[in-house]
Amino acid sequence: MGDARKQGAATPVVIDGMNVFVDPRFEPVDLEAGVRFVLDPANAVETVHWARNYLYRTVLETKSGPVDVVVKQFRNRGWRDRLRRRFDVTKAEKAWRMAHEFEAAGVATARPVILAVTIDPKGPSYFVCEHLRDRLEFRYLVRAMNAGSEASDFPNVDIASALEAVGTLAARMHAANLFHRDFSVGNVFLRVPPDGKVTPDDVAVIDLNRARKRERIGLVDRLRDLSRLNILRDGDHERFLRAYWGPNATSAQLSLGRLAQNSFRAKTSLKAGTRKISTGPLAASRPYGLHAHIPLPQSGVGAKDRVVWDHLSDQPYQHAGRFAKTFARITDAPGHVRGLVRCGIVAPRVYARYRELRAALWREPVQVDGFGISVSPSPECPEALLRAFDGLGVRNVLMRLNPWQESHDAEAALAEALHARGCDLTFALPQNRDLVRDPVRWRDAIARLGARFSPWGTRFQVGQAVNRSKWGVWSEGEWVTLVRGAAEALEPFGASLIGPAVIDFEMHASATLLNRPGLDVRFDALASLLYVDRRGAPENTQAGFDSLGKAMLARAVAETAIWCGPHSWITEVNWPLWEGPHSPAGPKVSVDEDRQADYLVRFYLWTLASGMAERVYWWQLVARGYGLMWLPAGGELAPRKSYAAFATMTRQLAGWKCAGPIATGVAGAHAFRFVDAGGAERIAAWATSGAPEIAMPADVVRIVERDGSETKPADPRRVTLGGSVRYLDLGRR
Repeated sequence: MGDARKQGAATPVVIDGMNVFVDPRFEPVDLEAGVRFVLDPANAVETVHWARNYLYRTVLETKSGPVDVVVKQFRNRGWRDRLRRRFDVTKAEKAWRMAHEFEAAGVATARPVILAVTIDPKGPSYFVCEHLRDRLEFRYLVRAMNAGSEASDFPNVDIASALEAVGTLAARMHAANLFHRDFSVGNVFLRVPPDGKVTPDDVAVIDLNRARKRERIGLVDRLRDLSRLNILRDGDHERFLRAYWGPNATSAQLSLGRLAQNSFRAKTSLKAGTRKISTGPLAASRPYGLHAHIPLPQSGVGAKDRVVWDHLSDQPYQHAGRFAKTFARITDAPGHVRGLVRCGIVAPRVYARYRELRAALWREPVQVDGFGISVSPSPECPEALLRAFDGLGVRNVLMRLNPWQESHDAEAALAEALHARGCDLTFALPQNRDLVRDPVRWRDAIARLGARFSPWGTRFQVGQAVNRSKWGVWSEGEWVTLVRGAAEALEPFGASLIGPAVIDFEMHASATLLNRPGLDVRFDALASLLYVDRRGAPENTQAGFDSLGKAMLARAVAETAIWCGPHSWITEVNWPLWEGPHSPAGPKVSVDEDRQADYLVRFYLWTLASGMAERVYWWQLVARGYGLMWLPAGGELAPRKSYAAFATMTRQLAGWKCAGPIATGVAGAHAFRFVDAGGAERIAAWATSGAPEIAMPADVVRIVERDGSETKPADPRRVTLGGSVRYLDLGRR
């Protein structure tokens, strides 16, 4: 920490096992509380970057007023990082030191606010800096220039001045002997004045943990920095280089700049090819990525017990790697083999029923009543939660009751309030490894929950993602013990069971469990946690099955299973949002709010309107990372676009009958026809790509958009579609 002491604060303060430095310009109102607040990603108001490291924006209360800050977490992902940590300062310390060096040299950067480094070398480090508000990321300007669309995309920016300002700023940086080492278009930010003319003082440089202060910056290092700016057009690149080298720039300097850039692009292309190998089969030998907030497992425990709880994504985290889990399963190999054999035996009858269901699809109208939502207590704003629930217009509710919790008072209060509203409540009973290993404790916990919650609902989902070891179940035998114990505990309360709650599109696992000989526990309905988010849009396929096909296969499993009634429910589905560790999936499968809202409605239409799923529950109403709403730290419930989409969907379709699809004549365009008891007709339509125009079977008298707003059709017989579902009223015919 010696280098850090020379900059900003003189000595560290120890807070929660971390050495913490605070720049005197940003002294918090309450030092410890302020540091804890900004370093907790639960208080993020926006995800800034989410990849190898996680950056988020939050607010620090200082004695001079609230300050928007960006927190960058540096994790120790593997043995190289941990070894480097023991013999060098952390990346956060380097960023802290270099931020002060850049400021001293007159090179604008995000002002450093807090440095926090865990004393344990295995722990993360944090660099907190001031948020650069109202800045344009140079990346987007360069992309527009490369595409030739800068005039239309950025009409308020003088492009020539922007290029010259960045070149001059780079020269100023190198004149101060500052070697950035990652001087890319994503690390340069511009402040655009009202007249659009950018000056060097309007340019800021960020991401300084790789930067170094040299005794002298030589030609090679200069070119290494300049080569990373992906300015492709010759005229633009020459303007930038002339600003860097000055008015007396030589042709040799300009040629070297272009050669360096071409060499760097070739190098990155080569690295992209080798990365495919490293992320392929070899990836199985590496440990999973770890967010900084996730605790480490107990030392000395086996692979089956290396699980901790991730409070941000509300699920367990498995520390054991792929190889470790594979070796742990070897002891259960005979049971796995028997399961595979059983799956092979039942597969023909499941597939035969699937083909029958597909052949009979859309022959009869389907009553659409299965809209469901998962709800959890919000102690900070219980009344606002109930108002938000009322706004959805849904009455099918799923509540998760964690049996390992000591108190369920908040859940009981919420269940009572929802029951008083006439809701149909279903309770999910997940397990963890401790309860799987202690069947008596599991049975006792389930009995207590059954006694307390059965007055408000007698339907219970037994198990949670039982095909995922992080939820504690490693073998069929453990699952059987779990199910039998729960059935015995709930029997006195007249409970009905649904299950087995297999997650993702793994219907073979559901079929295998529900056809196990001698199970002697009957489920009233198949419960599936049918997450299809990894495939993107609900129309995308996996092994040849789109969302409709997956729901159809699930129903075929339910109708052919020995220990299940002929009903299929999807008890969890969502599309996670791009919100860092709050998201239950990785950044590659996360979406923005618009896509989440679009996919939500389209998924419900495919699965409910077809009749293949009797109920579908969105997980869940309020949650960071995937909910219809979220709760900012110290704020009020805030709806996402998916909230309005869900509420509009229920208002438009609940209680109506789906008469099936109508022909659109356009590939990728979908339209479902609905009728109500009074003879009114309505079409729900969308397109998976483009903006096609389709003909209507009758005059459209009103259009309701995804968010509930209403418009009049320009042409009552033709409607333009997009990714968002539009509800088209045809009136009574």
